[in-house]
Amino acid sequence: MTSRKKTAEPKQVTASGIDPRRGPRAGPDGLYDPANPDHRWERPLQAPGRMQVDFEERVDFRRLHEYRLARTRNALAKSKLGALLVFDQYNIRYISSTVIGEWARDKLTRWCLLTGNGEPWVWDFGSAARHHKLYAPWLPKNHCLAGNVGLRGAIHPKVGLFEAAAQEIHDILKQEGVADMQIGIDVCEPLFLFALQKLGLKVVDGQQVMLDAREIKSHDEITLLNIAAAMGDGVYQDIFEALKPGVRENEIVALATKRFYEMGSDCVEAVNAIAGERCSPHPHNFTDRLIRPGDQAYFDLIQTYMGYKTCYYRTFTVGSATPAQHDAYKKARQWMDGAIALLRPGVTTDAVAKAFPKSTEIGFETEMSAFGLNFCHGLGMGLHERPLVSRLNSFQDPYELKAGMVFAVETFCPAKDGVSAARIEEEVVLTPDGAKVITLFPAQELPIANKY
Repeated sequence: MTSRKKTAEPKQVTASGIDPRRGPRAGPDGLYDPANPDHRWERPLQAPGRMQVDFEERVDFRRLHEYRLARTRNALAKSKLGALLVFDQYNIRYISSTVIGEWARDKLTRWCLLTGNGEPWVWDFGSAARHHKLYAPWLPKNHCLAGNVGLRGAIHPKVGLFEAAAQEIHDILKQEGVADMQIGIDVCEPLFLFALQKLGLKVVDGQQVMLDAREIKSHDEITLLNIAAAMGDGVYQDIFEALKPGVRENEIVALATKRFYEMGSDCVEAVNAIAGERCSPHPHNFTDRLIRPGDQAYFDLIQTYMGYKTCYYRTFTVGSATPAQHDAYKKARQWMDGAIALLRPGVTTDAVAKAFPKSTEIGFETEMSAFGLNFCHGLGMGLHERPLVSRLNSFQDPYELKAGMVFAVETFCPAKDGVSAARIEEEVVLTPDGAKVITLFPAQELPIANKY
């Protein structure tokens, strides 16, 4: 005899408008609404410690899960798709609140299924699936399954793992009554796609549906992004003090990586360290180059805290700065301030894109060749989320900004000396009154490290 799962009824809030189980999450009808982002714009943005305490509210992770799942359900319903099948690690975590080691990031060996009629299903490494059953009570235990389709070809396709996985998914879609509807997928191996199609499933792009869901950050998400940014503030203080002649770029990378993990980072994905003649054009990497007196040097900190990203550039000069270096920095700062001033709800992205310089102003022939140097990108679990604002795309596809979006704003200006360059990046939260900067290491003027 099979037991029937009870359907949770909407929780009635108290007369005060406070749901004692979660907090002020009532919808217009007075009922608990898990998709309410619960923004508290009247208060300063939180950057609490990383511990949980009983004497103040910090991040409520169950509330965070309910919000993300509700956002995904709403986006799925709006799309008219029957289900979402996701392989991107950020989408898996967004829907299911499960994660395993960063080694799995590029393996495409985990996936998650959500239909319009059911709870999330997660396929994971065998032992990880068992772990979810024990430690993720927000998921039905029978929805945590072992899965493996070969680790990017390490197990030969002739073993039939793709076909077996596709059949499992097809059976669930049939069970939940959506097998005849379109299924949205974000990324997957071609052989997985072919196996699904062979079973008659109508597979379409589901990536935009997930980006729709992830677009507006809740109070808890903004808090986590702010904590992640605060960690970057501290790392930049360490870099500023360490940046002196004789130090190598890779030593700065090691220092930053160590400090992030000491502060509780999930993953330090990249630390770009670029100095001296390597500054222009931007190479997006690091080497063992020795820092020298008078060098301009810039860094990019990309790390994750509790699933949420930091993307954070700062530029310094070492000991002293030339007029050309100061001039480049002033231009980069002007472009930055101009873009931030335009970031407010109701503005469309094409208007913001106009604040950035044309590619020819920074020595590039086309907007494609200059892409990624002067632009905004949404920031959350992913490094590049919606909306992305640039001269490459925003004039063709203008998009309205909304309160609760979070952006990384980046500017770059090469110096007239032909080798130096200024690179600045600020993370901002869009409040009803405009953009609030959360990356706080001083950057209004060119910082000079260990000034002579």
